[in-house]
Amino acid sequence: MNQEELNRRAFVARESGLRVLKSSGIEEIWREAGCRVNLVGSLRMGLLAAHRDIDLHVYSRCVTEELSFAIAAKIARIPEVTEIRCINGLHTGEHCMAWHMFYRYEDELWQFDIIHIEEGTEYDGYFEKMADRIVEVMTPDQRDTILRLKFETPDGRDYHGVEYYEAVIADGITDLDGFEKWIETHRRKHPYYWMP
Repeated sequence: MNQEELNRRAFVARESGLRVLKSSGIEEIWREAGCRVNLVGSLRMGLLAAHRDIDLHVYSRCVTEELSFAIAAKIARIPEVTEIRCINGLHTGEHCMAWHMFYRYEDELWQFDIIHIEEGTEYDGYFEKMADRIVEVMTPDQRDTILRLKFETPDGRDYHGVEYYEAVIADGITDLDGFEKWIETHRRKHPYYWMP
């Protein structure tokens, strides 16, 4: 597949993602609960490829299990929501509830990764800034490489979007073999959040 076709597929993926986000009503449910809602991740950056996922960070003044679960319960009433998973990170330095919600749109299953974060904590706005910085520093050639690597990655590989971005932008990785070797080395380090 040539680069023009990859770019076309990425454009279609982005348009589909924005359509799914609007049609789902999930963003609006968080807003109605008084949350600030921001799109983050690959959809925000125009780097969505084969993996159908939508990343939202939502913020409240005081995040509690009761509040977050009450909002999730409203989302659970949407007939197209097929599954909801939760990770409670309120007792960690991230001060958040992480929600993974699966939404069926026509014949496709989309994953919403929604992080409910307490306002004013360390990661308030961090990932929005990260996305904006990546878009700001990324060259057209790097963007093409990132999309190509994402589309070339075999199904079932557990790679994170930020790993593609760091590997290509910071370390000049240009092919899938090099990327997979980079992953092996990178994952030996303690987890951290990269920003260019």
